[in-house]
Amino acid sequence: MKPIDHDKLDRVVHAARQAADARAAGYRERALKIYPWICGRCAREFTHANLRELTVHHRDHNHDNNPPDGSNWELLCLYCHDNEHQKQIEADRGYTEARNDRGGGATHNPFAGLQGLLKGGK
Repeated sequence: MKPIDHDKLDRVVHAARQAADARAAGYRERALKIYPWICGRCAREFTHANLRELTVHHRDHNHDNNPPDGSNWELLCLYCHDNEHQKQIEADRGYTEARNDRGGGATHNPFAGLQGLLKGGK
């Protein structure tokens, strides 16, 4: 049996602790400590099992703006985060909710004749 190299083991443990400290200093880990694990848009709740699907969104879209109080962050699920960035892309291209160059909204009203049907049934 090969003897244990305690110096090597100490170096590995030390490197692992340094890596953990570096991760803890990152903005994602800080945001997860500050905020509850809930999407800020759809209110989906997260656990350790699916936490990888919860992202940190920078409200001003500047990833270098990471104040210690987390005021530039919000936790969003992957879907809401993608949607938020899509809205930003569309705004940069000049699209707005009022002026949508992709064809506009629905025009059919399925309940248009409902009031007349209800009055006729009385």
